[in-house]
Amino acid sequence: MASVSPSPAVTVLCSTGIAPRTRENHHNRSSSHVISPSKNKNQKLSKNGGGLGNVVEVVQKDVAFLKAGLGKGLQWANKAFRIPEVSKSVEDFIWLRNVEDPLAAFAPPPSWPQPYYPEISGVDLFMSDLKALEVYFGYFYYRSKMWTKPLPEIYDADEVAEYFALRPHVVALRLLEVFTAFVSATIKIRISSISSAADEDSREKASDYNFGIVLKETMLNLGPTFIKAGQSLSTRPDVIGYEISKVLSELHDQIPSFPRAEAMKIIEEEFGSPVETIFSYFSEEPVAAASFGQVYKASTYDGIDVAVKVQRPDLRHGVVRDIYILRIGLGILQKILKRKNDLRLYADELGKGLIGELDYNLEAANAFEFMEVHSRYSFICLPKIFPHLSKKRVLTMEWMDGDSPNELLSVPSQESNTKLLDLVKNGVEASLVQLLETGLMHADPHPGNLRYISPGKIGFLDFGLVCRMETKHRFAMLASIVHIVNGDWTSLVNDLTEMDVIRPGTNITRFTLALEDSLGELKFSNGMPDAMFSQVLSKIWSVAIKYHCRMPPYYILVLRSLASLEGLAVASDPTFKTYEAAYPYVVQKLLLDNSAATRKILYSVIFNKSREFQWQRLAVFLRVGATRKVMQTLVPLNNRTSLSQSGNGVGPDANLANLALRLVVSKNGLVLRRLLMTADGSSLVRALVSNEASSYRQQLGKVVADILHRSMCEALGKALNLAIAKTPQVSSTENEYESILRDRRIRVIFFKSLNSVKKNPMLLFRFCCASFALFFVASAVACHRVSIAIAEAYLDRLSYNSKKIAVAAV
Repeated sequence: MASVSPSPAVTVLCSTGIAPRTRENHHNRSSSHVISPSKNKNQKLSKNGGGLGNVVEVVQKDVAFLKAGLGKGLQWANKAFRIPEVSKSVEDFIWLRNVEDPLAAFAPPPSWPQPYYPEISGVDLFMSDLKALEVYFGYFYYRSKMWTKPLPEIYDADEVAEYFALRPHVVALRLLEVFTAFVSATIKIRISSISSAADEDSREKASDYNFGIVLKETMLNLGPTFIKAGQSLSTRPDVIGYEISKVLSELHDQIPSFPRAEAMKIIEEEFGSPVETIFSYFSEEPVAAASFGQVYKASTYDGIDVAVKVQRPDLRHGVVRDIYILRIGLGILQKILKRKNDLRLYADELGKGLIGELDYNLEAANAFEFMEVHSRYSFICLPKIFPHLSKKRVLTMEWMDGDSPNELLSVPSQESNTKLLDLVKNGVEASLVQLLETGLMHADPHPGNLRYISPGKIGFLDFGLVCRMETKHRFAMLASIVHIVNGDWTSLVNDLTEMDVIRPGTNITRFTLALEDSLGELKFSNGMPDAMFSQVLSKIWSVAIKYHCRMPPYYILVLRSLASLEGLAVASDPTFKTYEAAYPYVVQKLLLDNSAATRKILYSVIFNKSREFQWQRLAVFLRVGATRKVMQTLVPLNNRTSLSQSGNGVGPDANLANLALRLVVSKNGLVLRRLLMTADGSSLVRALVSNEASSYRQQLGKVVADILHRSMCEALGKALNLAIAKTPQVSSTENEYESILRDRRIRVIFFKSLNSVKKNPMLLFRFCCASFALFFVASAVACHRVSIAIAEAYLDRLSYNSKKIAVAAV
């Protein structure tokens, strides 16, 4: 093996405090990793990526060294040559901001002058030429005035298109910037994959992590709009993977902040006075930095701790430009796919939302409305807004102490996991309240906007983007959840029509068949879809795209909100099922809400097309609804555990019959009573004598036995002059059972059903046999109890007499 002569050391000067680097030192450091030939060469190549991996590592170190030197050089140049100010001036020139005039009055531009040659003299011709020059000058003058029109404060697609049509160079430069950024990201990802670890699992994990790092850096470099997109992606670990989601989650609250001096300048511009005159204390560094602004902790002169959100400078132009580019892209995509609906409307809705987030006065109004609407729900905590300390670019709100989901996820402990699960549970409850009760929904519930306050309480932040739903859309959303759980795809199509998703004129039959074919693959476990919400949504979405359906703006915001919350839930509990968590609330609303819309949904589930009562469906509703606190108050404490347990299928359970009896006669049982009164009487009797209702008959027999036992004890006690003791279990519930059977409403339902049975002799005979068997068994049980009670009474008397004799003998 030929020897290699050492190369002479060449010193590289460095202005930093790092020791000078030489080629010799560099060679020594590189060769320090060389493994003895006796070692396994394959292990070396797999760990370091071979010779190419070493080259990549050396190049990366050299690039890092050059970056450190260039960074300090650039800092000196920025101060010496005032590069930021020059860059700002160049940017204003490119955007033509210097010629914009917000107070300019605009008129429609004149048409191009048309030539005109009448029979005129030379003087007239000369005057006409002067007149033509005047017209041409006026035309170009008015055309030049169009450049002075500023970007609209409120998003308007036509005005935005007109604004950027005069600035095509701005759009072209941005497209070049985006293209360059993603090409650079692709190269970085490819290089990192070459030098990855050899172990298969480690390589895949490292690859995902490196991909997430590069994607996060790319989003940060491209600005707020792409940061928003990265935040939405980070909430879906089930879609992009856990490692990528973990890295992108840093975009929620670990975004690089802008200088404090610029924040102070914005506050002073908004209030017209120094910060010291407004706040008694103002933190030196921001406590959080988001895509559109950053938050400082401050104190008012009243001693109240507040959070002050300051908007990033020069934000609106960049955001609107990206929305305009997205709108152009969707328009091209619409022509390629030959879609009937206008895809550009999605960009317009996104633009309205993002521009609305840039007006903190609008966010303050949303927060006030949100607080007023949800004030009766004590588990939803919202910060108080200070209007006199809030402006268009500055928002001051009450300081809210709590743990963010990212903080809980970063600390793996039993306490953190308990808090996170409680946060998810209350988040699902709050989303259902917003979706089905109030109609005002927080449309951006990513981890940075949620806080764990205390057990049973959740805090919401950032109300720049909210969704307002109409009443018919809320009930259609409620019905869709019920029909998905019950596999009723025909009714689900009707729900999508009510949501304004299916266009008029769509072939409903074909759409229904396609939806059945797509959703028919869903598996059910314990009566619930064994699938994520996003999976069901993707199946519906694929069918909707095929049949050129539209996605209303509110629908997109609702799906985004629910998908973000589901992503957080999956991160805390991989076995989380959205429908299983949400369905008890839905069932409670259907069983207790006496509105016409909810009754219609309930009847569509409990009754078949012939309006026949289906006991199995009601049993499922009762079993699921029994997990709610409102329903549990109707059942004794010793029975609540068994109520909340769900067995396989819809097997009979005596406690469900107990709950049904108590619910019917309670103040919350109006819906169930109306359901029974509306049902076909024959179907009720048929359900009562069916095998599925055996538990109901057993519970009813216990009630009859308790009442007979009480009556017989009272009668025999008076006749035999005995103090007959009642069974403790019977005495605690017999009064309640008797009131249930003697309830006038129960009797009305019973006799109505009995009159319907008279038309069916065979069913009447079955009912009479079942009733006789029930009464016979109940009488036997009551007689048995009475016999035991009489025997105990005589034994007590004998025991009392023997005690008297013993006392006399003493």
